[in-house]
Amino acid sequence: MAEPVLPNALPVAPPPGAPAALQLPDIVAARPGDTLAPQADDTDSPAWPPHSLGRLETLALRLAAIGGHAEESSQASPQIVVFAADHGIVDEGIGPATPSNSLERVQALLSGSAPVCALAKSQGFGLSVVDAGLASNISLDTTPRPHPLLRRKIGFGTRNMVLGPAMSVAQTVSALHAGMDVVRHLPGRVLVLGHEGVAGEACAILLLSRLCGVPLADACGLEPDEDDVRHRLRLERLFAVAARHRKAITPFDALAAMGGFEIAMLAGAMLQAASERRVVLVDGFVADAAALVARGLVPAVADYLFHAHRSAHPGHRLLLIHLQSQPLLDLELRTGQGVGALLAWPQLQAAAGLLPASPASEA
Repeated sequence: MAEPVLPNALPVAPPPGAPAALQLPDIVAARPGDTLAPQADDTDSPAWPPHSLGRLETLALRLAAIGGHAEESSQASPQIVVFAADHGIVDEGIGPATPSNSLERVQALLSGSAPVCALAKSQGFGLSVVDAGLASNISLDTTPRPHPLLRRKIGFGTRNMVLGPAMSVAQTVSALHAGMDVVRHLPGRVLVLGHEGVAGEACAILLLSRLCGVPLADACGLEPDEDDVRHRLRLERLFAVAARHRKAITPFDALAAMGGFEIAMLAGAMLQAASERRVVLVDGFVADAAALVARGLVPAVADYLFHAHRSAHPGHRLLLIHLQSQPLLDLELRTGQGVGALLAWPQLQAAAGLLPASPASEA
């Protein structure tokens, strides 16, 4: 069945290497100006020296290019969406966590007990969790839950990419389209995107190495709580994946071979949000890997993405360098559920306060 497409998100031809079935929305570039126009009536006397506000002014310029205004209506009904999925490569023993840990964390999100839930409530964000491909079904009892579960499951976890592609072409297309569809039904103009799922970072490492040419050992790095034995095993398994899928060099092919259901949905969500001129805060290493894929599919999406924070993972710093993005925060966070984005949100609010009011509000 064909999926609905919004008038402002007409499908465009897929990039080279992507299947014809993939329908990507058209995204208008949002290039910022050089300086902010002063809010004072006398434009010959600037309200502040040019560039005196540093990166805050840069943020304001980017928001202005997207179409932001100072009034609160442009920030009404902000949303945070956490896409959750499991990965077959956990069968290789690359980490101590298991799919049951993913399920526990998703249950905490749905019940409102996860840290991000408190931050979302305090800042007025609506929070939704998407089952993109968890290894088990989530059974919801009749007890009211503060946050909804959106069922978009493509499969019960991806395949073990040491043995074959993580996803089929059809699954990858379906996951990208599902991410777009989730965003189509969300209110608001501000969107935080996060992820949950064991072994998602393995996919991010592989995508960083393949799409940016970063040596796999550098992309993997040594995590603080990882011993040498575990590190060697993880790196050995990742090298096996890279060798098996050495021909997957385009963004779509790399995503299908070495990505995950939640990464594909995150990429689709970013593309749809950008086509609707929404402000998108990207949270964490895995979500930024999805941004790398999204930019490879439609480069103009980069104008709408704000990278919230640099995580403690060694590869995340390299990924942000290749994205040519300076994150809003660097707190050594090790979660991608949206905590960093919500902590960074006041910076964007402050930048939006520098923008002039819309013509409609001044009338």
